[in-house]
Amino acid sequence: MDWSVGNYERTAEQLMPAAEALIEVAAPREGEHVVDVGCGTGNAALLAAARGARVTGVDPAARLLGVARERAAADALEAEFVDGDAASIPLADGEADAVLSVFGVIFAPDPAAAVAEMARVCAPGGRIVLTGWIPEGAISQMARISREAVTSALGTPPTGAPFPWHEREALAELLEPHGFSLTSEERSISFSGESPAEYLDAESGHPLAVAARAVLEPRGEGEALRQRMLEVLEAGNEDPQGFRVTSRYVITAASRASAPPNATR
Repeated sequence: MDWSVGNYERTAEQLMPAAEALIEVAAPREGEHVVDVGCGTGNAALLAAARGARVTGVDPAARLLGVARERAAADALEAEFVDGDAASIPLADGEADAVLSVFGVIFAPDPAAAVAEMARVCAPGGRIVLTGWIPEGAISQMARISREAVTSALGTPPTGAPFPWHEREALAELLEPHGFSLTSEERSISFSGESPAEYLDAESGHPLAVAARAVLEPRGEGEALRQRMLEVLEAGNEDPQGFRVTSRYVITAASRASAPPNATR
């Protein structure tokens, strides 16, 4: 998946409220080293930098890293943006006071490896704070039917259910062995437009939509998927005069003990 294609900047702008909510929970302090995993265009990273944190944004999409650097320069903020992903963070062990991810690590193909890597770079007494979608509502349905259409077109075996990044118990199984204790809280975010059709057309630049069209359109299946997604958005529309849907998500905060697990005196 190449997140540099299309126009992820539009999506990033819509997700800014979630980044703001995560930063309030993470509460980065001046001088702390904050790592934003899957930073994209830099939403959370730049909010942390504005609080005086020393920030490293990590993402595999070179173009988005460039956008993040431009935003930092425009706002006169100090932040470093480097190539990497959730399973390969280019930092030394225990180098980060806070590891953040706003709907970034949830795309990691190996959740256990990604969590272990985030734990590796997190210092004793540090914290990991991330967001995960609750898989319900129109936007979630739209993503699911697109994923299923691509899988069917490629003839690949259906995959199991995605890892439940929104479930505290599932995350606890991965994080508690690394010495973390978890808390979670539910939030919501709204997506809006002039109409369901206008919103869907505007979302055609999302990297996932671009990737799906590359598979489906040569097979003549692109328009059928668009109609199915439009039906989902129309059914879930909360604003008869335009378009609005609400998606729920969870912010999970994992705090690490000052001493590593199983430490001896």
